[in-house]
Amino acid sequence: MHPLLKNAQLIAFDLDGTLIDSVPDMATAVDAAMTQLGLPAPGVVKVRHWVGNGAQVLMQRALADAVGEAASEAWLDQAYAAFLVHYARASCQQTCLYPGVKGALDGLRDAGLTLVLITNKPTAFIAPLLAHVNLQQHFSLCLGGDSLAQRKPDPMPLLYAAEFFSIAPSRCVMIGDSRHDIVAGKAAGFRTLAVPYGYNHGESVELSHPDGVLESLAQLV
Repeated sequence: MHPLLKNAQLIAFDLDGTLIDSVPDMATAVDAAMTQLGLPAPGVVKVRHWVGNGAQVLMQRALADAVGEAASEAWLDQAYAAFLVHYARASCQQTCLYPGVKGALDGLRDAGLTLVLITNKPTAFIAPLLAHVNLQQHFSLCLGGDSLAQRKPDPMPLLYAAEFFSIAPSRCVMIGDSRHDIVAGKAAGFRTLAVPYGYNHGESVELSHPDGVLESLAQLV
């Protein structure tokens, strides 16, 4: 077991960029939504740098890139609605687990740790994606970006999870790929572990000073 998991009772995981590589499917949906609005499709390379703050912010960034300025609320609403439709149609086509994830989650669960999922992705997409990668039995609680009044980097979802299971934040660990995960973890009083292979707006997640960095989740067990 990783040293930072000593005496831990609850492990919270981010989803996109931590457990799964979902950018190809998200990029397909963004491209389709932008084309529907008569705007250029940004493609997977740009989308990879925009994910992490939820689908609405993703479309806000896509619109700003296309028109060179912040989009109106009405236009953003149209783009967001179009993205949700297109992503719902094909959210599991190219998405896959990162190496080492399944074994790590199996090991942690078998060790009796409580595993929770805390993502900024809309809640409606969580269950289908977990079923697609066969992780639907691993998490005792799943929180999406629209589950509570605040989402990461606010600590609210993390504190909610700790309170839900009556576990002190000092016995909890947040594992993610972006500064939002690390900021939220620190603010909640969780220990923090980062993976460097995910989506973090083009910057190294180590700049957020997590308590530790994992090259693979396989290092957890």
